[in-house]
Amino acid sequence: MPEVICTTVYQFPELSDAAKDKARSWYRELDPHDDWWDAVYEDFEQVCEILGIRLKTTPVRLMGGGTRQKPCIWFSGFWSQGDGASFEGYLSHAKGATARIRAYAPQDATLHSIADRLQAVQRRNFYQLAAEISHRGRYYHEYTMSVDVTRDSPTWQPPTEDAEETVVEAIRDLARWLYRQLQVEYDHLTSDETIEEGIIANEYTFTETGRRFG
Repeated sequence: MPEVICTTVYQFPELSDAAKDKARSWYRELDPHDDWWDAVYEDFEQVCEILGIRLKTTPVRLMGGGTRQKPCIWFSGFWSQGDGASFEGYLSHAKGATARIRAYAPQDATLHSIADRLQAVQRRNFYQLAAEISHRGRYYHEYTMSVDVTRDSPTWQPPTEDAEETVVEAIRDLARWLYRQLQVEYDHLTSDETIEEGIIANEYTFTETGRRFG
């Protein structure tokens, strides 16, 4: 014979503290929504454009059968020692970058420092420096990028002695900056406050112990 079993279910705010912990753990295991990093990538693309970095792109297949060009930006994180972010692109002098980056990110001292260092080394090289940034290996962090620095001098002048080290460190600092932005965004999306907002917005219900119902 069929049986009818009645279960009392609760909205998240009605749960005990222990049950809320269990409910949050369940929701957190769903992971942040797909492509949660898109906004961070878009911000990074704007920063690169201001600093004079043209990101390389790679084709990705769309569900409809076509393709689109995706910037060559990667990361892994956020728990292992080798985690980080890297990217590929071409660097050249960007006129007015120091002022533009301050207008774009007024409070970000790291970006200001990167722009200032790139501007200073370009000045010492008569704004003729260029660099190709490439990724190597199967890991993603600032040391998996190779940076080939050259000088486009009509009289074949070589780069100043400090040019390569200055550009390489600035590029690596930019990769570190990107990784920190990604980590901040991930921590926000997986915080208790954001998790609770998601649970309540989706009107999930739970048993008294915090087990997802339905």
